[in-house]
Amino acid sequence: MPFARKLLAEAVGTMILLASVVGSGIMAVQLAQGNAAVALLANAAVTAGVLYVLIVLLGPISGAQFNPVVSLVMRLRGDMRSGEALAYACVQIPAAIAGVMLAHAMFDLPLWQAGTHVRTGAPQWLSEVVATAGLILTILLGSKYRPTAIPALVASYIFAAYWFTASTSFANPAAAIARAGTDTFASIRPTDVVGFVAAQIIGALLGLALSWLLIDSEPVTPTSRRSEA
Repeated sequence: MPFARKLLAEAVGTMILLASVVGSGIMAVQLAQGNAAVALLANAAVTAGVLYVLIVLLGPISGAQFNPVVSLVMRLRGDMRSGEALAYACVQIPAAIAGVMLAHAMFDLPLWQAGTHVRTGAPQWLSEVVATAGLILTILLGSKYRPTAIPALVASYIFAAYWFTASTSFANPAAAIARAGTDTFASIRPTDVVGFVAAQIIGALLGLALSWLLIDSEPVTPTSRRSEA
């Protein structure tokens, strides 16, 4: 697979993902008439749905990472070279920003706005650690035992994490950076981004460490496969 094609897939996927996150948040607020729970439910459902589609369609091309900490983990596991992982991140971040701007354009909003949603403090940071660690574990355990179920597993986890984390599960530095450029339902203050990104990196490393303890040294045998069924 040409590497340029992989980068294009990462750019397209990340842009569509962020356009969906932000655009569905805008539409949800417009239609929910002040009901934040309904708005969050719609936002989570759209994010999960588009993740499933993107992973199914773009996974065979680029791995459908759409997330710099996922690329970091793949590099630490030896699944990518340093230059490849860096190139992925350098594509994912601007593509995420482009996705936010695309959502704004579709709803006739200024293309760039400073986010004002306060997302800081220990509970928020802990939530991002948990959300990101869980995402990494979902990807790595799923790749080990249920590779064909990865799209459904990741989509389901993100849908759930929207609800069980105080931060609504960004779990993605590219998303955190891009969402600082919207003052809509999905926004984050620019000053809060550093704390989120730091928590996401910690969560990614924790998820990777847990995967080493849980699966990497365990051979998959016919018996273990039957026990998982």
